[in-house]
Amino acid sequence: MRQLLESTTAYAIFKRDVAAGRASHAYMLYFQDEASLRFALKYFAMALFETDESRREGSLIMGESFSDVKIYPAAGKKPSVADADEISADSALQPIEGDKKLYIFTCFDEASALVQNKLLKLLEEPPRGVYFLLGTTSLAPILQTVRSRVKLLEIEPFSEGAILSALNRAGGDKQLNALAAASCSGIFGQAQAMVSGGWFKEILSAANEVASASTLGKAGDVSLKYADVKEKTELLRQVQRIYFQELKKSLSSQDMCGSIFTRPALLYAVNAVNKALEDLKFNANFSSLLFNLTCGVITENDKWKKLLV
Repeated sequence: MRQLLESTTAYAIFKRDVAAGRASHAYMLYFQDEASLRFALKYFAMALFETDESRREGSLIMGESFSDVKIYPAAGKKPSVADADEISADSALQPIEGDKKLYIFTCFDEASALVQNKLLKLLEEPPRGVYFLLGTTSLAPILQTVRSRVKLLEIEPFSEGAILSALNRAGGDKQLNALAAASCSGIFGQAQAMVSGGWFKEILSAANEVASASTLGKAGDVSLKYADVKEKTELLRQVQRIYFQELKKSLSSQDMCGSIFTRPALLYAVNAVNKALEDLKFNANFSSLLFNLTCGVITENDKWKKLLV
């Protein structure tokens, strides 16, 4: 994660601001990786204090025990009015170790309008030496009055190659790392969860079974077998990935019938999964959804097989 963060434009801008002595008093870090957001904010905090993990200040910041860096809310909690009141009172006090004092909010998108409004004055005119780093995975809940008082830094989803390199540096199964990097939508925290949890291997196995269902009987079997799977969205995405890979093979070989499914059926399948993902958002019955998906692909395949004979 360290190398990934250092490669971002957001980090480069922040470091440049600090080095030039013109750091804004309030930044908002927009980073869709919820699992990595807290780490990223602390990493940026080290840059503000111009330190790193090899030095005392950096080590304390990453360990969340540096006196002049305070993180809100407490782990597992949501931002509260009490947090805003505490910051307002504490910000009036002088830094303990130097001339900077930093307040970090790890999930500012979960702060209510009341909490956000309570911090407006501080965000606009904080005491000398006081800085804010507000982390969010979504900009939609952030009040426009807050947006206008902070400098926005956005970390865009990482490339598949960058995530794969980071996973490989950490070790583990390279094949599994590659699948996770291709499946995480550029979210490193999600890729980490995939390679560290046995559930991902189970999902890959389930997806292969679903995507290879070529008869109505098998479609019924897999729709019942995986009706209660927890990672429903991930299962559908992996099924789509398999269909897409088979479609690419078919296109490269110029063979319309090179796999279990014809090329037109595979094209239909890739698009059908998109519809299934949309239906899932509206709480569609997952067993019925899987059955309709696989039956649709099988029906389309049978139709094209007859046409291509």
